[in-house]
Amino acid sequence: MTESTAGSGELPRIVDLIDGDWGTPSIDLGVALEDPATGCEVARAVATSGDRIERALAVADRASGVIAPELLDAIADGLEPRLAQLAEWDSRATGVPIRQTELLGVIVAGAFRLAAQQLRSGALRADRDGVQVHRLPLGPALCLVPWNAPAPMAAHKVASALAAGCPVILKVSELTPYSAIPLAEVIAEHVPAGMFQLVQGGVQAGAQLVADPRIKAVSFTGGVAGGRSVATASAPLLRPCQLELGGNNPLVVLPDAEVETAARMAAELLTTLNGQWCRALGRLIMPADRAEELVEAIGKRLEALRFGPPLDRGTDFGPLIHSRHARLVRESLSGRGFHSFGELPDRGNFVAPTLLDGDSADEVFGPIAGIATYDSVADAVRLANAVPYGLEGYVCGADEERALSVARQIRAGEVKVNGSSIMSLHLMTPRPAWGWSGLGEEGTAETLRFFTGARVVGVEGRFALHTT
Repeated sequence: MTESTAGSGELPRIVDLIDGDWGTPSIDLGVALEDPATGCEVARAVATSGDRIERALAVADRASGVIAPELLDAIADGLEPRLAQLAEWDSRATGVPIRQTELLGVIVAGAFRLAAQQLRSGALRADRDGVQVHRLPLGPALCLVPWNAPAPMAAHKVASALAAGCPVILKVSELTPYSAIPLAEVIAEHVPAGMFQLVQGGVQAGAQLVADPRIKAVSFTGGVAGGRSVATASAPLLRPCQLELGGNNPLVVLPDAEVETAARMAAELLTTLNGQWCRALGRLIMPADRAEELVEAIGKRLEALRFGPPLDRGTDFGPLIHSRHARLVRESLSGRGFHSFGELPDRGNFVAPTLLDGDSADEVFGPIAGIATYDSVADAVRLANAVPYGLEGYVCGADEERALSVARQIRAGEVKVNGSSIMSLHLMTPRPAWGWSGLGEEGTAETLRFFTGARVVGVEGRFALHTT
């Protein structure tokens, strides 16, 4: 156990882990880490040095090993007692209410258990009629994790890569360095040093890692600009990259939708994770003749929310992660007509949930959504598909079969009918990304498979014996 986790009431000292050696990153990135509830500085954003990153790459390049299901289960067992701490640190870093980070915390240990289950069920073999199909590790894997749900995202990617047999380098956002530390401590107790390493830092650290040809697979969750940089660096290397880049997600309210259901969905999609999530509401698409009553109902729900500090269990809606981000979100309102709801605290990085008077072409990554109205359902589908993103879609309607028919026409990786949960529709379905929302598919099975390549082995002619 390092000094970093001493005292659950204190944020940890920021450390990295290279070849089993804990270090203190010394490069100041010139950014203050803030208490989102007050906007006050609590630490400095720091980065692992280029020399230590080079060492991490060299170590990963030499590493190899089979991570048995029992080891993944042991990691999950070790994480269980730490979940409350992980949730607290993610809440303190991001501003997301503690009730939400605790809910997402189940993913952290669960990701390793699911990876173990997949190995036991034969996920790395897919033999066909006497021909052996082995799924083998691609090699050193780079997992790049965003700041909005750092611990769950890191666990999902790392568990999948380790299960595939890949040495893993994890780089978390410089704005949320904390929860990766206890995660790394537990993993380091169970796997060889070269099979898992933790790097801290920002764009420069990420660029050094992504540019290196020793990295054989990159899993990135973040913005479009970052995803394009990863793809650009990977293309000359013909290296696979898994990109989940966010979205400008539509909620189509059908003419027969119940007002309360539509209002609940819109309010939840606008404010979950304080609006700081890739599947948040971006565009509210409503029948023109019902727009006024729907906006009024949504406003009442939003105004009933309790705004406050993220660690207060009574808080429904918290501050944004950083004053810099809050400023950018507010700037997206410049020159626009809008309606904001709720009374903000006197201090902190708060931005009120807001509905624009018109449509929104781009993802804001905050509690702001555009409004578009339609006269026919065909127009609603056209509006839903009018942006280049395609991550998530939502449909609200009383007639479920009709709502499902509309959902099947929306160009997005997942479309939920009458639901607004942060969780996927099913634990074992893929989480695809279309258009600007990314490249490839994430998911319980899909992410593990991403880190592997197939090798087919057999004796010529054996297949013919099986088919006669």
